[in-house]
Amino acid sequence: MNPDQIFDESVSFEEKALNVFKYQVENNPVYGRFCKALGITSSVNVEEIPLLPIQAFKEKEIVTSKKKLSADGYQIFQSSGTSGMQRSKHIVVDPDLYKQSIFDGMWEFYDLHEYVIWAYTPGYNSNPNSSLVWMLNALIEREDSGHSKFLELDKPLLQNEIDQIIASGKKLMLFGAAFGLLDLAERSNVDLAKDTIVMETGGMKTFRREMTKQDLHEQLAKDFGLNLEQIHSEYGMTELLSQAYSVGTQWFDCPSWMQVSIRNPENPMLEVEHGEEGLIGVIDLVNFYSCSFILTGDKGIMNAENQFQVLGRWNPKNLRGCNFLIDQD
Repeated sequence: MNPDQIFDESVSFEEKALNVFKYQVENNPVYGRFCKALGITSSVNVEEIPLLPIQAFKEKEIVTSKKKLSADGYQIFQSSGTSGMQRSKHIVVDPDLYKQSIFDGMWEFYDLHEYVIWAYTPGYNSNPNSSLVWMLNALIEREDSGHSKFLELDKPLLQNEIDQIIASGKKLMLFGAAFGLLDLAERSNVDLAKDTIVMETGGMKTFRREMTKQDLHEQLAKDFGLNLEQIHSEYGMTELLSQAYSVGTQWFDCPSWMQVSIRNPENPMLEVEHGEEGLIGVIDLVNFYSCSFILTGDKGIMNAENQFQVLGRWNPKNLRGCNFLIDQD
């Protein structure tokens, strides 16, 4: 399979997923061993494809390739973490594939021509291998008005810069981690245009108390002087190269090459019923050169329209039987 086919809407998701699965079983040593231990071959239905526990990205190099990687030409993303903490590592063989996923994925939800991108990323700037910072930099570089940028940390928004965006005929999309955005709103005294979108990217736990997603969005809307419908969310992570978006609600939708399911934590091969809590499983076909079939550590629910909510992290004490099949080298 050619990875360019991932974005080909004339081919069904099921066909593409099965082709990627066959390729990864045969060419990804870690995922191949995982499937073999489960007795799964390349002849399966999409619903039967095993999801690799996300912990594997901390313990192994998850690479799908028919040849050894050269010393350069690929990107390594690492999750944030304190010194000495075991961090996830995602080896991205083809960064241009990630860039296409960023742009094409957002185009399914937003007209990017309309937006200036501002990014406020405290806690991420110090991580030179942050996939979020890489994503935001790609969005900023493609926008040609000259107004898109990373915001300086611990500085307020400036009204004259907001007025310049309004005068240019563009709209503002402000990206940031949850509590960074709250801090930014508190120190800023500005009038945002009512069509501004605030895009929070997660990061619910810091020195502050935890908040529900609903409470966070209501607080951001109040502090920025926007309607609640203007507070959106992006769901992504170091181990994925695609993002899901919630557009003014608590429910996320995926781009056409990404699919989410909610799994039984006791037996992740099984999906739970709509409205029932479980582990979020993701098929991200853009993970062509790593692993496209991931069992996350996040708790979620799904509705009848196949939209999902993220309910926080799953208590690892409640998660049994997911990691034991990742072979030791």
